[in-house]
Amino acid sequence: MALSVIGAGLGRTGTLSLKLALERIGFGPCYHMKEVFEHLDHVPVWDRAADGEAVDWDALFSGYRSAVDFPVASFHRELADRYPDAKLILTVRDPSRWYQSVSETIFRAFDTPLPDHLTEWGDMVRKTIVERAFAGNISDRFASSWECLSLRSRSRG
Repeated sequence: MALSVIGAGLGRTGTLSLKLALERIGFGPCYHMKEVFEHLDHVPVWDRAADGEAVDWDALFSGYRSAVDFPVASFHRELADRYPDAKLILTVRDPSRWYQSVSETIFRAFDTPLPDHLTEWGDMVRKTIVERAFAGNISDRFASSWECLSLRSRSRG
């Protein structure tokens, strides 16, 4: 089963609501960061993708009809190339409110030691979010906003 919907929106832009909505209207199950927690064996796959290695997207998304949130959003271009018939959905949020929310949730995890069983997950999150999506700069409100990511994405071709 190929993905029918790919979410390009960053975490904290309504991606969990989008996941639930997609599942309700028949595009489920929907892959979300929640699934990564439930399937920690997916972490090495995302890690390899962040390192630029080839990934078997079909195997990773086997049984899913849609995918949203991190780490998916960091690879929306590759996924759109792999699934050209899929619809892309971009969720957005006011940049200041988004930055405040992500600073109080996702980014806070970078300052807190993780339990041993989540160490590899934390490394993967750093690679796929901090390094890949934000080019290592999560402290600058503009650099870590979707406007900047969108401009950067457009400039890639």
